[in-house]
Amino acid sequence: MTQPPHDEPTATSTEELREQVEQTRTELGETVEALAAKTDVKARAQEKAAEVKEQAAAKTGELKEQAAVKAEELKGQAAVKAEELKEQAALKAEELKAKATDLAHQAQNRLPEPVKDKAAQAAGQARATAAQAGQLWQEKAPGPIREKTAQGLLLARDNRKALLAAAAAVLVWRACRRRKG
Repeated sequence: MTQPPHDEPTATSTEELREQVEQTRTELGETVEALAAKTDVKARAQEKAAEVKEQAAAKTGELKEQAAVKAEELKGQAAVKAEELKEQAALKAEELKAKATDLAHQAQNRLPEPVKDKAAQAAGQARATAAQAGQLWQEKAPGPIREKTAQGLLLARDNRKALLAAAAAVLVWRACRRRKG
């Protein structure tokens, strides 16, 4: 808004003069409004606060989305790793079972006949005692405990070879220690 010097006549007619006055009033009103807006600290602070609030909400939404994506990614990685570990554990268990079975066979082949006979005799006595204990157990134990015990026995029965192999290995180890000692 540039104003011409005051000594120069700018309007040639009254009509032009009125238009210039009106235009000057309009410009002056706009200037006053702009100055008033700049000096209204409360309104400017509210505008800035609203702007910052919008930005924070947008950033929060963005971060939530990123966190959800990352969580899903990590969940998938954890599932893959768990499956790998499960497979490795199963392979290792099979290896150990095979080694135990092999050691049991070696132990059985190296045992002298009297030791084998004594072991068979002890196993027979153990079976008889176990049968008596089982019968007593059936008569005296509460139902839920009997069910849990039955589940444990089924598990032991399913892994009988590994348990026998381990028992034979212990017997061989003890026999070797006695000979050395």
